Amino acid sequence: MAAVLRCLLLALAVLVVRNAAALPHHGPAKHDYRDALTKSILFFEGQRSGRLPPSQRVSWRRSSGLSDGSSVKVDLTGGYYDAGDNVKFGFPLAFSSTMLAWSVLEFGGMMKGELQHARDAVRWGSDYLLKATAHPDTVYVQVGDAGKDHACWERPEDMDTPRTVYKVDPSTPGSDVAAETAAALAAASLVFRKSDPAYSSRLVARAKRVFEFADKHRGVYSAKLSSYVCPYYCSYSGYQDELLWGAAWLHRATKSPVYLSYIKLNGQLLGADEQDNTFGWDNKHAGARILLSKSFLVQKVGALQEYKAHADSFICSMVPGTPTDQTTYTRGGLLFKLSDSNMQYVTSSSFLLLTYAKYLVSAKKTVSCGGVAVTPQRLRAIARRQVDYLLGSNPMGMSYMVGYGAKYPKKLHHRASSLPSVAAHPGKIGCSQGFTGLYSGAANPNVHVGAVVGGPNQNDQFPDQRSDYEHSEPATYINAPLVGALAYLAHSSGQL
Repeated sequence: MAAVLRCLLLALAVLVVRNAAALPHHGPAKHDYRDALTKSILFFEGQRSGRLPPSQRVSWRRSSGLSDGSSVKVDLTGGYYDAGDNVKFGFPLAFSSTMLAWSVLEFGGMMKGELQHARDAVRWGSDYLLKATAHPDTVYVQVGDAGKDHACWERPEDMDTPRTVYKVDPSTPGSDVAAETAAALAAASLVFRKSDPAYSSRLVARAKRVFEFADKHRGVYSAKLSSYVCPYYCSYSGYQDELLWGAAWLHRATKSPVYLSYIKLNGQLLGADEQDNTFGWDNKHAGARILLSKSFLVQKVGALQEYKAHADSFICSMVPGTPTDQTTYTRGGLLFKLSDSNMQYVTSSSFLLLTYAKYLVSAKKTVSCGGVAVTPQRLRAIARRQVDYLLGSNPMGMSYMVGYGAKYPKKLHHRASSLPSVAAHPGKIGCSQGFTGLYSGAANPNVHVGAVVGGPNQNDQFPDQRSDYEHSEPATYINAPLVGALAYLAHSSGQL
């Protein structure tokens, strides 16, 4: 389980490279970004829960979790397993859905034949979030007892651990997970605005209702649900960032002055100017700043001018060789935040760099980082280097995307991938019996094409061990922002 624990920050001893000239190039390796894009989207089909459709392309998976929600008489089938286990964690699921939608919104026009597959991936998530928010003032935020699930190594098709349902409501508030869910619904409504207006309207109406609940009943969901959601997906950063993020998405989806007023009135209280430079499933401040900066840069909403400065501050923290650089890089040139699932920060940061570069080009602007003028082209170069590292331009010559390139991880920390498929082994594989798959030295029998693992350690080393979940586990929130980044890189390289 890719749990991100803040205390790791204090324990990390990393090799730091701050000089841009010192960040190495590993040859001009021209990657096939189009192939990587196709595979990054395909990955989501391998993470599906629920009844699989006839169009399912990942053939080693079967339908699963078909009674999810029955214990509380709510249909909670569908959605995604977040990573290598069989729990549906609503917080990262919603963030992954938001980022998939944002990828399509910014770079969908470059995806060509992959656009429909990307939309399908968004819809699989938003369909589930509609079910999870079917009851007013309630969001069902988790299906599955994580402790009991992790005590077994089972295929999702076999799982017999309790599918316990957890929710937030007025007596058990969860502004963080609820506002993230509202953001995901609002973002998805924009994806389907032209292709399915009725569905889009339904999504945005639900987003409004869920955001109102999140704002009215404030609290961190892991306060009262701690024993069920922690240490896996505790809300370490609080709920303020999600309220700002949710409002930003509703502002973009509705253009309603209500949300602009909310942002102007509450922005500072919700941490708009906090100097955090980590963007992921827990902390959304940086993403909200970039998103709101578009309103000023592109749509000329003067009331949001301060978000250009907030966005600049975040972006400048990632530009090597400038006085404002605060980012740690490995010797091999990889952005390094945490030892646990570090690649999620690589993909999310790369996406924000490319998205902000797009906004800057549209507005004919640059960024001043401590007096150093930084162009959109430079931001794109930084992002490309990170994606290139992920795809194999690194000291190990290892692609961290399964199925891409000649050398990639073979022993994913992933139950379904590591055990024989139902087609290959129709009989049930029990809770304890499956651990032979976890500890086997053989490669996973099912190649989870497109899965991006947590990545190498701070020394650019990757042992490819199945039990090493920090580095060998894939997750939906690693892939979701990468989809947009790969679409841009494929298009800009003439591959799409």
